[in-house]
Amino acid sequence: VQLVESGGGLVQPGGSLRLSCLASERLFSIIDMAWYRQAPGKQRELVAGITSGGSKNYVDSVKGRFSISRDNAKKTVYLQMNSLKPEDTAVYYCNARKFFWDWGQGTQVTVSS
Repeated sequence: VQLVESGGGLVQPGGSLRLSCLASERLFSIIDMAWYRQAPGKQRELVAGITSGGSKNYVDSVKGRFSISRDNAKKTVYLQMNSLKPEDTAVYYCNARKFFWDWGQGTQVTVSS
């Protein structure tokens, strides 16, 4: 399975970005998906997850600011990020929630004034 993340960039604190992840998986619609991030010098962490049925969960640090969604017809999962903070700076990846495919290249998000 190939995962292709996009949508990252440089944004000022308080700004917004929308990340996209295209997954080349025929069974995408029945697979729970998630967004992860890895900041420099830190371990990769789960940011948000969405089940095949649309249930969502978030790490506490992004609750109320980030929103995960999916479009099964497009085999794409999204991460809408609002009120961005410098501590959100990281490389963002998508992957399955309950197991891992090979990781994609990720998309860099930098929050800085």
